[in-house]
Amino acid sequence: MAWDLKATSKRLLYALTGGPLALLGLAFALLVLLPGLVASLTLIGLPWLAVGVRAARGPAAAHRWLVRVLLGDRIEAPPRPKKGFLAALTDAPGWRALAYLVLRLPSALLATVVTAFLCFEGLVAALYPIWSRFTVFPSTTDENGAHLVTLTIDDWTMPEWLYVTSAGVAGLLMLAAAPWVARALILPDRLLARALLRPTRASRLRQTRTQAMDDSAKDLRRIERDLHDGAQTQLVALALALGMARDELVEGDADAALRLVDTAHQGAKQALAELRDLVRGIHPPALDTGLRPALQTLSARSTVPVSLNFDLPDRPSPAIETIAYYTAAELLANVAKHSGARRAVLSIQQTRPGWLRLTVRDDGIGGARAAPGGGLAGLTQRAGTVDGRLELVSPPGGPTVVTMELPVQT
Repeated sequence: MAWDLKATSKRLLYALTGGPLALLGLAFALLVLLPGLVASLTLIGLPWLAVGVRAARGPAAAHRWLVRVLLGDRIEAPPRPKKGFLAALTDAPGWRALAYLVLRLPSALLATVVTAFLCFEGLVAALYPIWSRFTVFPSTTDENGAHLVTLTIDDWTMPEWLYVTSAGVAGLLMLAAAPWVARALILPDRLLARALLRPTRASRLRQTRTQAMDDSAKDLRRIERDLHDGAQTQLVALALALGMARDELVEGDADAALRLVDTAHQGAKQALAELRDLVRGIHPPALDTGLRPALQTLSARSTVPVSLNFDLPDRPSPAIETIAYYTAAELLANVAKHSGARRAVLSIQQTRPGWLRLTVRDDGIGGARAAPGGGLAGLTQRAGTVDGRLELVSPPGGPTVVTMELPVQT
């Protein structure tokens, strides 16, 4: 109940402050657009526009913060801007931010005016039975000359107790309706923020694929280093030992040759073990028989009891299977380490043609967050490399539900 009251208060605060902030945002947008467009044919206009468009990222970031803190919507920030005059002038997130500052004004003002009216008038009416006793109104008297606080229509006079009670009840109803009305009135602003303040699909794909290329380059350097320092060193030692054994056989010392062959044999086994570990990090051996058996094994090994629901008519491509497997492994590990859950459910199913949905749900304490650089952030980037997405819902007290949508084929 306390959490609901807190969320309601935040929504009311967002609705009440939306109008003034929208006016400030419109003033900023006009300050950028009007001088810039009017003087765009001069040397001053285009630089003014470039600086203004780049500066619009600031109000956009502030509004994303407000939406996250007051409404609970996490809107992903766009990629960092490129340097240069032309990049600033054609900065798509900046132009989208200016569009948001202009377009949100009508809905934000309406939400502020209506919510303020309901809250103020509702409070006044709810307290009417108290403050009306200490206020002198224009003369309304009964036959004995006593002052009345009531309503008279033609020849009928409402009993004073009924009028006072009705006013108080009407005020309470207005106060009760204010959060729901505010929630409905701020919905257009929420939708507009989601549409204009988050990265476009194209820019998100560019960002995630750039990150994927960087991660791939790091993985290749790691593999090269592991091969150079591990298996390659073992193979060099193996070749030297076999060469020395050959020399000993030529010289007729069979015992020394046997010892060298034994050393080479041990080195060969160690090199094979290192190569096997290296390959396991690239492709999980559990996926050799398919995603379903791999997830069954993963669920069985979990320290928290896991129920597996698997319903995929077609086998995904190897890249998708790898992403789904590592995602399930990471999420189940998080459940075991952080959630305090008694049980979890892992489900994977086809949601629409060509797409699958992987969901991990636990009955733990909740409150999970996708911290920058953390495991959930890494899973989000991994999903983005194939145009997938990850969603986290984890209110305090639970349950925690993590959903990843991926294409079946890449």
